[in-house]
Amino acid sequence: MSSISSMVQAKLDQLSVPIRLTLPNGEQVGSANAVVHLMIKDNATLAQLAAGQSGQLGEAYVEGRMDFEGSMRDLMRLAADILPGSPVDAAQAGWLTSIVTHLASVWRHSQEKDAKQIQFHYDLSDDFYALWLDPRRVYSCAYYREPDMSLAQAQEAKLDHICRKLRLQAGERFLDVGAGWGGLLLWAAENYDVDVTGITLSRNQHAYVNGLIEQKGLKGRARMMLLDYRELDELKPYDKLASVGMFEHVGRAQLSGYFDKLRRLVKPGGLILNHGITAGGVDNSQLGAGMGDFIEKYIFPGGELTHISHVLRHLAEGGLEGLDIENLRPHYARTLWAWSDALESQLDKAKATLDSEQGQKSLRAYRVYLAGCAMGFEHGWMALHQVLAQAQSAGRAQELEYAPDLVYPWRRDYMYSR
Repeated sequence: MSSISSMVQAKLDQLSVPIRLTLPNGEQVGSANAVVHLMIKDNATLAQLAAGQSGQLGEAYVEGRMDFEGSMRDLMRLAADILPGSPVDAAQAGWLTSIVTHLASVWRHSQEKDAKQIQFHYDLSDDFYALWLDPRRVYSCAYYREPDMSLAQAQEAKLDHICRKLRLQAGERFLDVGAGWGGLLLWAAENYDVDVTGITLSRNQHAYVNGLIEQKGLKGRARMMLLDYRELDELKPYDKLASVGMFEHVGRAQLSGYFDKLRRLVKPGGLILNHGITAGGVDNSQLGAGMGDFIEKYIFPGGELTHISHVLRHLAEGGLEGLDIENLRPHYARTLWAWSDALESQLDKAKATLDSEQGQKSLRAYRVYLAGCAMGFEHGWMALHQVLAQAQSAGRAQELEYAPDLVYPWRRDYMYSR
């Protein structure tokens, strides 16, 4: 055994996950009972493995400089094992970096750039997403109201959870900002008899949802528009508004303006629900150890994370008052594992669906992304918060007496009353 092999073997012996490595020279080291087999094809990737640079290892896999055998769950256990420290701590920014990050956030979120970034992600292939999402194609955190719920059941529970929080009433005008493949839009129209408008920047989603609206006979009561949220008309404000999985794309520098725009889109006293991924650390906009760079390059260009404390500050600066804040972090970990497991079970179909060279890279990137994010939510490196808000009020007497002109009752039991 060479000296390099001996050093690598000593490193592997410290891991809790039994693995086997094939080194660039073809030599194999590691456990005879390995659950993961890594095939390293160059010395640079071997150095990244030794340094615990999980994001760069993900890039090496996407670009073909590394391959593996084994399950994604075991691979993610290995990825967590080799980290030199918390990726949240590794991404802490100094004052100069914070200034540069703010300027970059301003630059990268013009309407034109945002449209291209959304289309890069969501217009990959509708057939690909259909392989691992639930039948409604809800591409956001599910709500496992009961422990044994399937993904499809938990997604419907999430849609209803949002509608109950917003206290949707028949005949109300409801706006869904960043409506995806229409799960919430259609659920609200069919189950709460509201007039609903959704917007998206994805051409695929726009066409798909309008097709569903036609099929379900909801034309006139539901519509999907290809529109940037900044272009929404404020002259006819809505009764209620939801933004699900959207504000991660807005950019930290634009958040106060974003919440101010949402406030102007609803009637006085109208409820707004913002559902989105938040940072685990107070001062980092992405994860360290190369993870954030991987997601930026291959999955969500322009995506930025913000800690819930900063979200609430921007919310207040936008003229909104937070009413109800719920952290769904472990729900998203389970959701992501459900997506990852579903994709792993459909790899042959996914390869056939994304049959170009770039498509195969995208598939490898999504395998790493879904499982890696599941691990990130499990470890608390990221969170998912639902924030219910309304325009800031000066307050009044007897707010707890269910006054008919008050939309929010200041009690949580309203969500579950029959």
